[in-house]
Amino acid sequence: MNRILIEGALVRFPHLGIDRIANVLFAPGQVLALDPDAARCQGAERIDGRGRWLIPGLVDLATRLREPGATHKADIRSEATAALVNGITHVVLPPDTRPVVDSTAVVELILRRARDSRGATVHVIGALTHGLGEDSLAELGALRAAGCIAVGNIGQPLSNTHLLRRALQYAASLDMAVHLQPVDPHIGAGGVAHEGRVAALQGLPGIPETSETLALSRDLMLIEESGVRAHFGRLSCARSVSLLSAARARGLKVSADVAMPQIYLNEHDVLPFRSDAHLLPPLRTSNDRDALREALISGEIDAVCSDHQPHDPDAKLKPFPATEPGASGLDSFLGLGLKLVHEQRMSYADWIDRSSLAPRVILGLPAPRLEPDAAPDFVLLDPHAEHTLDAAAMASRGKNTPFRGWRLPGRVDMAAIADRVWIRTP
Repeated sequence: MNRILIEGALVRFPHLGIDRIANVLFAPGQVLALDPDAARCQGAERIDGRGRWLIPGLVDLATRLREPGATHKADIRSEATAALVNGITHVVLPPDTRPVVDSTAVVELILRRARDSRGATVHVIGALTHGLGEDSLAELGALRAAGCIAVGNIGQPLSNTHLLRRALQYAASLDMAVHLQPVDPHIGAGGVAHEGRVAALQGLPGIPETSETLALSRDLMLIEESGVRAHFGRLSCARSVSLLSAARARGLKVSADVAMPQIYLNEHDVLPFRSDAHLLPPLRTSNDRDALREALISGEIDAVCSDHQPHDPDAKLKPFPATEPGASGLDSFLGLGLKLVHEQRMSYADWIDRSSLAPRVILGLPAPRLEPDAAPDFVLLDPHAEHTLDAAAMASRGKNTPFRGWRLPGRVDMAAIADRVWIRTP
């Protein structure tokens, strides 16, 4: 593949002040020109961009790839490819793989296989503690040297406050960002749904919002003491937004994201025992959902993620409490985001910010550029094409989605990240 010319697309790069019809000439690994002259375009492969948007590639802050440890569900190649064909050019792998990302060997294995996949760029979060356990700190400096973009406890709550305090101090001394998922492992232990009337009617053990808010309060105090750069992943209730806002008012530089299911669904969506809606954190009340959505729209919550957790069919076929939590989210991420734009709940610029630009700030990644010699990092999409989310047509190997059957806007026709280019075939 040589040079590629995207003709007549609506180029929407709000951080560059670009929102106009333009032509873009690029080659794998290199942007060549914005609105090149005719002579430079001779011999280039041409892609019709009319009626389409060219936007920065999306960034997903939580993408389980199921490798290493659960390749019967999915693997790095399948999910990195699924991300790219859905317009996601960067994915972030939490540390709760098997084995846990607590050694340089595991980091190097993941990054090597990610490079070989030729899909979205994979970034790895290292574990704060050995085995994500309660005994000792991981070698954070070695994890950073091996290529971890941050460290965290995602996937396993840390109840040892003394150890967490030491971990945050260690990360702060290295100027490493820490990604935390606030969960108290004792409150609501064994729960599978939001503690409330819906769970009670179904006889399901509940998880109260205090499982999240108590852990968040503790973590914020330790962050304030240590001065570490911190990000909170997958907030699930309105009270957490209030706690986060109050901490920012005190001067704490903390960020947060919310998963796409939490801004569309609520506790009633688990009826009747819908295993695809068995999530952790659980779907909470409609008031929580509305507060999370408004916080995302206003920017109180910085970013949205898919919280992609692909499962094999058997994982969701047991009685609800015995099913494995999590939903496959890559194939619905772009469509659910565009739905907010089409419903005029969010401007296109704010959607691009929450799903692409703000996540880059959180990760310390540069924003995509369009000047000559910049690395390509963009997506060509038809924002008006609609499709019904059908499990058989999903690119991810995980077909477990609570959005099955939803009518969603958006179709990705091309995605480019660095030297990797994917073009939809007719």
